[in-house]
Amino acid sequence: MEAKLSEASRRVTPSPIQELSKLSQRVGAINLAEGFPDFPAPAHLKAAAAAAIAADHNQYRHVQGICDILAETMRRDHGLDVDPLTDFAICCGQSEAFSAAIFAIIDQGDEVLIFDPAFETYQTCIELARGVPVYVPLDPPSWTLNEDKFLKSFTNRTKAVVLNSPHNPTGKVFGKEELLIIAQACKKMDCFVITDEECKIGPSLLPHYQKLTVIGWACAPANIASAIRNIHVKLTDSAPAPFQEAALVALTSTPDFYSSLKKDYTVRRDYILQTLTDFGLRISFKPQGSIFVFAEISRSWQLSDMDFVTNLITSAGVAAVPGRGFFHTGTDDPSYHHRYVRFAFCKSDDTLKAAAQRMQKLAGSEAWMRPDVLTRPHH
Repeated sequence: MEAKLSEASRRVTPSPIQELSKLSQRVGAINLAEGFPDFPAPAHLKAAAAAAIAADHNQYRHVQGICDILAETMRRDHGLDVDPLTDFAICCGQSEAFSAAIFAIIDQGDEVLIFDPAFETYQTCIELARGVPVYVPLDPPSWTLNEDKFLKSFTNRTKAVVLNSPHNPTGKVFGKEELLIIAQACKKMDCFVITDEECKIGPSLLPHYQKLTVIGWACAPANIASAIRNIHVKLTDSAPAPFQEAALVALTSTPDFYSSLKKDYTVRRDYILQTLTDFGLRISFKPQGSIFVFAEISRSWQLSDMDFVTNLITSAGVAAVPGRGFFHTGTDDPSYHHRYVRFAFCKSDDTLKAAAQRMQKLAGSEAWMRPDVLTRPHH
């Protein structure tokens, strides 16, 4: 029966991140692998969703207020003049928004440039659209854009560049000079920029961009946004109505709400950086955004990233993600892709403290650093 499956489905393999999360659940490990918060959502957002359910907002729904607020935000923060009636598509989160954007612009054989290391979903979406992902390596330790490598990656088949900033898995935020390089190249090659997350594009860069912004929605010129909406409707019809209402409340929250969020996440980031440093991992790049730390394994340890993560789960009861799953390009150092591990810090204070305590207990033992040592799960 497997032969009857589509070629595309046979190419898609289980997510190693989700597989590790399942392993961590089985052994009772603390999950620092997946980037989901384990603390309560803000009370006023839960109340908004609950109120929408109570008011029977439970059918196909388009909350225009979201587009109105987003258009104002794009004008105020990015200098973008967008039409809230035509230039937005509200989707079911980032993954669907990105998929719909790819399906809207990519044909068979079109090439899409992706900065490496990269989030695993990009490749799958591009290949499902019969496009070709082309990886452009960022230069460690600060994951800087190498202009020469980037420009040489373009061909006459290049259709788009994926710009993920803040970057997963490194936490890098692309600087203005890097953005200008990307913008000028895309204007010259007449291709799209698909920005995933919140990337600050100032008015001085706008003339160079054919730009698609993807978060939980897509923002694009009207004809492209229309294509994305049409695909979105065929995929999922509409984003859940109660959550659209909650999103509207979130977007209209006071600046203090977002300042508090930023402060809380900064504290969490600094805490896990200290934890990982104390454990012996190398932090060569301090995340500037996102919810992840990309830590480097000491060269003196006799462990690959897979060995490290497996031993950390089974010996300390703490789960992380091997870095190799994010790398796709070659390198002069054959072990390079096997030296990094990603940790998520969007966790409660209690969770981060518990992980630190477990890792501290393990840090005094050198036996676990050997790849042949797999001890019983720690509880």
